[in-house]
This record gives sequence, C-alpha cells and structure tokens, in this order.
Amino acid sequence: MQGVGEDPFGRDRDWTGNTPLSYPDPAWEVTDSRFTARQGNATLQRIWHGDGHDAALWVEGPVWMGDWGCLIWSDIPNHRTLRWCEEDGHVSLFQTESNYANGHTRDNQGRLVACEHDTRRVTRREYDGGWTVLADAYEGKPLNAPNDAAVHADGSVWFTDPGYGILWPYEGHVATPEQPTRVYRVDGATGEISAVADGPMHRPNGICFSPDYRLVYVVDSGATDGPQYAANIIEFDVTPTAPESATRGYLPTSHPASPTASAATHRATCGAAGVGVDRIPTGCAFTRPTAHRWLACTRLK
Repeated sequence: MQGVGEDPFGRDRDWTGNTPLSYPDPAWEVTDSRFTARQGNATLQRIWHGDGHDAALWVEGPVWMGDWGCLIWSDIPNHRTLRWCEEDGHVSLFQTESNYANGHTRDNQGRLVACEHDTRRVTRREYDGGWTVLADAYEGKPLNAPNDAAVHADGSVWFTDPGYGILWPYEGHVATPEQPTRVYRVDGATGEISAVADGPMHRPNGICFSPDYRLVYVVDSGATDGPQYAANIIEFDVTPTAPESATRGYLPTSHPASPTASAATHRATCGAAGVGVDRIPTGCAFTRPTAHRWLACTRLK
C-alpha cells in the first residue's frame, strides 16, 4: 500500500495508479478549517502532464464540456488548448494559435468562451467553429489581458482583467496597461460592456457566481506582486436593477500562495484548499453530477 513517502510533497508518488493507495489519500491538504466537504475515499489522480517536447509549461482555464464528454484547458506559453476525453483518457490538441488563452467557461447556450491574453480580448466559439469577439476595449481603450470569465443566469458574461498577459512575454506580449485592473460585464442581449468593479482588488483573477446568482466571488491574486498586497476572495452583491456590483465582504484565504481561479460552484476556489503534493491548483472544473469528479490544472509550488 502506498502512503506518505520520504518526500513531504509526494513527488515520489506512483502516478500510474498501479500501486494500491490507503485512505485517506495523503495528497490532500486542507488549509482552511471551513472546508469540510472532503470525502474519506477521494483519491487524487493525474490524468495528464505531457512528456518530452509535448510537456505543458503553464496550464490553466479548465472547462468541462459535458455534451462533448471532455475537459478543455489552456497551456498558455505553448499557445494552445488541449482536450481530455473522459471515455478513454486520450489527450489531443484542441486549438493551436490560441492567442495565449487563459480562462474558459461556457455560456447559457453551451458555447465556449475564452479569455485571450495576447489579443487582449474575450471571445466566443460559435456552433460552426468560428469565433466572435465579445470584448476587446472599454471606452475606446484596449483591455489589459482578460483572465477568467463566468456567465450569469441572465446571459451576461462577467470577466476579470488583471493584466498578467501583458506583464511579460511568457503569457502573451509586453504592453503598457491602459485600463485599471477591473471586473467587466458584457450584456447578453445588447453586447454592451460595463465596468462592474474597479476595486478593491489589486489583481482580480478567478470569478464565479453563487448558485442563486445573487453573489459573485472574485479572487484577488495581488500577492503575486508582493506581500504588501492581499490574497483574498471578495464577495459582491449582484444588484438586480443595474449591471453593477457592490462590495459585500472579504473571505481571506490562509493558503501561503494566493488563490488563482474559481470554479462555478458555491465558494469552491482553487488555492483555498491546496493539494499536498508539489503543485498548486491554478483552475478547476466539475464534471457531470453523477461522476463526482473535480478536475484541476496545477503548477509547481
């Protein structure tokens, strides 16, 4: 039976699945006592990490495509998106020339929505495979580099714009920011773009709604700029009469690294509960309810 090895980060773990594992899985590390949903028989599996020239460099933005039976995610520096097939575990290239896409989600019609760093825009994949630009500027100035998105029940697309994609060439290209770091909303009927939050986040990153869509949670990963900035999850009210949101409160995390991405479920945030191996989640998604799978992209600690 495999247990905790000599390496406290589990880097000596057998990821093939051939070695029996004792419960509870030693890979799970709960860093916030408010998280009580861990199942005793939940195991951590690695479904893909790449090999050789095909290895990933920085994976983010997973989205579950239930009708396709697959997970799609970004490998940002490699300028591509990948696809994992649930039926046989096969991983294939979904998109080349991805414009250094980061976050993904689906709209209420099932269409894929992508946040592209290099082109500094939010796009939507149509049923015929073409792409429609939802947002690339606000008040006549280009966006910084949209990062993550979530879709409201009313059809509006909300996205964060922390600017990471223009800070260095690894995730896009270097450029001068022309907007404050913000959260934006694209009206589902008119396409009008509104700035819904100018703060208090330093680097608004992951975003998700509560199940009743009355609250929106925004991850502030500002701590990536230094310890003087916060690593918080900020809770906003979604006002029913206007495309605006008002600060409601803070949900500070206790993770030593700032949280980065939110999954579309109530307060489920990658980074708030870490994975006790050598990696930190950068994004997560859930499969169909009957599968009971939580899928995450990770990076090295």
